[in-house]
Amino acid sequence: MPFNPPVEPSFISRQVTKARRFYREASPRLPSGLAVVCGGWEQCTPDYRLRRSDFPYWSFEFVAGGEGGLKLSGTKYRLERGVVFAYGPGVEHEIHTEPANPLRKYFVDFCGKDAPSRLKQAGLAAGTCRRLAKDDEVRLAFDQLIADGLKTSLRADRLAALRVETLLELIADGAVSAEPRAWRSFQTYQRCRDVLESRAGELSTAEAVAAAGHVTPAHLSRLFMRFCGQPPYQVLMRLRMNQAAARLEESGKLVREIGDEFGMDPYHFSRVFKRVHGLSPENFLKSRAGMGGT
Repeated sequence: MPFNPPVEPSFISRQVTKARRFYREASPRLPSGLAVVCGGWEQCTPDYRLRRSDFPYWSFEFVAGGEGGLKLSGTKYRLERGVVFAYGPGVEHEIHTEPANPLRKYFVDFCGKDAPSRLKQAGLAAGTCRRLAKDDEVRLAFDQLIADGLKTSLRADRLAALRVETLLELIADGAVSAEPRAWRSFQTYQRCRDVLESRAGELSTAEAVAAAGHVTPAHLSRLFMRFCGQPPYQVLMRLRMNQAAARLEESGKLVREIGDEFGMDPYHFSRVFKRVHGLSPENFLKSRAGMGGT
């Protein structure tokens, strides 16, 4: 249940011009898992500066706008939209804003036996700063967390904890190192990935994707293995076979005709299709016909 303190806890900054915050149990009794203590959104004052040598909970913050600086365990980072960072017990941190463009940021504080391991699994162990390529989903998830955190229902604590789990999964899925060189590499990967996804129907080889993305095939392979964990050709074939499955189901054409559309002979098309979908094109059509007849 919310504890809605008459006076905000001492660890909550007063250096804000606007804020939306919620407070749950300050000392939840949980033998395992994680429990949300508080969270919210805040717009910092032009002179915002925060310095802590310790913190009672595990926490991560997400910058939604503005500019500033961060010193985390002795390492300095630039704060701007899309940056996310974490701290916790024993992690020294300093945060300041640029007066001309004050920070606007979300935060959540939580505790529990699983809290440090969940942060680590998301690539956001306490003392870590990362950058998100696409932050809209994280912003939306934080807004949903605030809405759940303000509820008074019996399930609100559990809902808030699930929102934090979702946030950590989103961060794990779209974050890279805040170090400038790593960020530039990720931007190149994103550009090539966008080319691959938008032109999968016409690009049949990884070499063609590399040329369209203006990188060498070797560089493309390194980027995909680093940020996707799969070779670019494997990603390309999955996308092409997804398109092929839709064409088979919707067009009524023969398997060999669909293979021709993708520039593949019938044997190669069937082999790749089965590797991606787990069944041959013929059996795929039979399974879809069976589903339509139920």
